[in-house]
Amino acid sequence: MADDPVARLHQHEREQERKRLRELEAKDLEVESKRGPRPLEGFAGGHTTWASQQDDVAAAELHTHDAEESLAESEEQVARLSPEDEGPARKDAKHRE
Repeated sequence: MADDPVARLHQHEREQERKRLRELEAKDLEVESKRGPRPLEGFAGGHTTWASQQDDVAAAELHTHDAEESLAESEEQVARLSPEDEGPARKDAKHRE
């Protein structure tokens, strides 16, 4: 069967596919080995059916106060996690140690 040209072609195609899959797996492993921040969804620059100007106007209206809200939420979270806001039970536990 190895003498059959069609069988050789199929064998060659299977080998090429295995080689391609090994290369893709190596790339995946390389990417996964580098732990770091991942880009947030939506920042890929995907295109929409809207005109660019429509996107800019809609985004400006929708996200006007995003920065202020995000900063306020972050400050609120830090305030909740700060040791100054610990309840009496946690303070007592620390003093006993």
